[in-house]
Amino acid sequence: MEGRAQNLPHVLRLLMGLVVLGVLMGLLMAGLAIPAIGAGGSATNSGVKSFNELPSEFSISPLAQQSKILDASGKLIANPYDENRIIVPLKSISPWMQKAQIAIEDSRFYEHGGLDVRGFTRAMVSNLSSGDVQGASTITQQYVKITLQENALRADDKEAAKKATEKTYTRKLQELKYALDVERNYTKDQILAGYLNLVYYGDLAYGVEAASQNYFGIPAAKLSLVQAALLAGIVQQPDAFNPVKNPNDSQARRNVVLDRMQALGVATPQEVAAAKKVPVKSMLGNRKPPKGVCQRSSEPFFCAYMMEYLQKSPQMAVLGKTPQERLKNINQDGLTIKTTLDPKLQASTMKELTRAVPVGNKSNLGAASTVIEPGTGKILAMAQATDFGSSQVNLNADHKYGGSIYGYQFGSTAKMYALVTALESGMPLDGTIDAPKAGPGKPYYFSPKEMKDKCNADSPWPVSNDYTSGGVMPLAEATAESINTAFAQLTIDLGGCKVRDTMTRMGLHTGDGSPINQQISSITLGAGTTTPMTIAASYATLAARGKYCEPTPIASVTSSDGKEIKIPPTTCKQVVRADIADGVNQLLRGPLEDSRGTAEGAWKGAGPAAGKTGTTDNHNQSWFVGYTPSRVASVWIGNVKPARANGQLLTLNHKCFNDYGCKAKVFGGTVAGPVWGKIMKAAMVGVPVKSFTAPSQAVRNGNYIPIPDVTGDSVGTATDKLRAAGFKVRVGSRVDSNIREGRVARTSPGTRAMKGGTVTLLISRGYTPPVQTRPTTSDPKPTVITPPTRPTTKPNPKPTKPPRPRG
Repeated sequence: MEGRAQNLPHVLRLLMGLVVLGVLMGLLMAGLAIPAIGAGGSATNSGVKSFNELPSEFSISPLAQQSKILDASGKLIANPYDENRIIVPLKSISPWMQKAQIAIEDSRFYEHGGLDVRGFTRAMVSNLSSGDVQGASTITQQYVKITLQENALRADDKEAAKKATEKTYTRKLQELKYALDVERNYTKDQILAGYLNLVYYGDLAYGVEAASQNYFGIPAAKLSLVQAALLAGIVQQPDAFNPVKNPNDSQARRNVVLDRMQALGVATPQEVAAAKKVPVKSMLGNRKPPKGVCQRSSEPFFCAYMMEYLQKSPQMAVLGKTPQERLKNINQDGLTIKTTLDPKLQASTMKELTRAVPVGNKSNLGAASTVIEPGTGKILAMAQATDFGSSQVNLNADHKYGGSIYGYQFGSTAKMYALVTALESGMPLDGTIDAPKAGPGKPYYFSPKEMKDKCNADSPWPVSNDYTSGGVMPLAEATAESINTAFAQLTIDLGGCKVRDTMTRMGLHTGDGSPINQQISSITLGAGTTTPMTIAASYATLAARGKYCEPTPIASVTSSDGKEIKIPPTTCKQVVRADIADGVNQLLRGPLEDSRGTAEGAWKGAGPAAGKTGTTDNHNQSWFVGYTPSRVASVWIGNVKPARANGQLLTLNHKCFNDYGCKAKVFGGTVAGPVWGKIMKAAMVGVPVKSFTAPSQAVRNGNYIPIPDVTGDSVGTATDKLRAAGFKVRVGSRVDSNIREGRVARTSPGTRAMKGGTVTLLISRGYTPPVQTRPTTSDPKPTVITPPTRPTTKPNPKPTKPPRPRG
């Protein structure tokens, strides 16, 4: 009796539950609200009232699905996602998969109206008996539950997501009411398709298409009986039945599904027996894990750049107000992001870089190159010869988009900006520079007093040349041969800050986005830092005849329903006069075309090209930035990381560069120049050859002003006259002259110069060489030999110069 007394509450609870259950069944199947039920007392009345008040309309939101990043040809680069999901219609899902999932989850799916009465009754009785809450959910009910959870998670509502799956009668009743609404408003096929696209199949695969690709490397439309049974069995416990992690448990579960299919008559005993013989491990040989992260991408560095660009670029504000909002939309909205990356050019660029610097080399060497279309800013290639697994730092890009904080010193590629500033200041194309003499290890020291603005040096600034050179030389010669002291003098004459302003105007900045620093060495000889993409875009200004365009990797963005999202074009602005750019283009053809050019022989493609080499102190980095009117490319080769305790980069001298051999001395034209030539040749395939626009007469002639005649004046008087006329003055060497000793014999330049430029005073020794006579056999009269006058343009004729290093 005692035992019966103890069981009495349980029996009463069970009897009362059965009464309520009976009423619920009839009304739920009729899709009606539940009226008050007197048999259950006040508690039952309260519960029924609560059920009547539950929401009944269920809205199905679009599922979160992975986006696609494509190259310009439409080839997949990566799949950004929160959930690896690919939405497909029911017709694209194998009939075997549909049968297997229905067999193991809800065999009467096509017979009930959202509630399986037999299953639900059995579960209710079990729950009332044990006090636990069990399942017996139909596919429709599961679809409701997972959809509610999915919507809550997408809304970042963790509390709602938790309630969507909690084991309570209230949640179960709400689920039932929603299921009835779904069954009234959607067909069975629509519900099944939604379910198969929604459920989690383990191994980060959501939905049957992603799961089929992940585990078998095939679309869901091609799933066989054994493959479908394996996937269908995973849903119940995705981690426990993950075939990658737990193949034995997964195989046992698969066989349960096969037995159920046989019992229901949807698969024959022969088909099931054959399927059971297939080991799970052998089924996974063609796996295609999703390219959901950049580590798995075919272009990992570009993928990483894209993810940062999409979140942070002002051009992509249409995707969200904040980086967090944009990332959420990118990962969940199934966008198709087509980029400007040319896959053939990308492959060629990577090939040429690794011909010089193999990935994973033991010499701390790296290489990077960006190819851009002038006038649009489109990034056509972005490659680097480093291992993404070891470091994900993008050597091409700014820090904002995944690059290093600063970038790398850019050497003599900086000299281009002095050329632009000089021509803008009125210097003619055939203008000259009086370059102080200097050589390797024998620098010329520029005094801080010579520098006229805050972009200067705090102490005497030593500048060396790659070989001994100096004197008055044409601008074209100084450019082709990259004479450091010539450009140092030119930058000082122009004003360092004026040249720095030109850099900023043309888009040059450090890796962290700030302007190049104010030190004269940074402005003149590239001791500052930048990135390959930044300097490529800056040089593209010249190729586009003065129009600067922000680099962009975006061709188009399309929503999951195929509608194009309007993306504003990249920012372009005319920052240099077109005729000035034309003049600089002519000067920068010299390094490639002049017989003593620093990159002579690097360009063997069709049509004209221009560019500039860059070599840094201690020869620790090699640069070339060059262009045609249609394409521009930068190439950087150097040390990836500092290799000394003081943080300095080791020299590249005596290092080996794979197909390019070992080099005693490395200049910009030694490796980077030839690599650039091959990349640019590939970039021009199929691109019409264009010529640069010839410089205008105004740019050719400049607007030099006359230099006052100071011949015979004292140094002090001459200095005062020249300064009053707007020139800076430098006292040069002593020369033979019939002018009184110590007085000014002549100036360099002689008659006209750029306002603000430096005029050099040449001081007389007060000595005139005697007239020489030389008898001849044909004429007994002596021939008068006029003493040679010192040339004002080329005091050191080329024949006396040593062979030019490719610097």
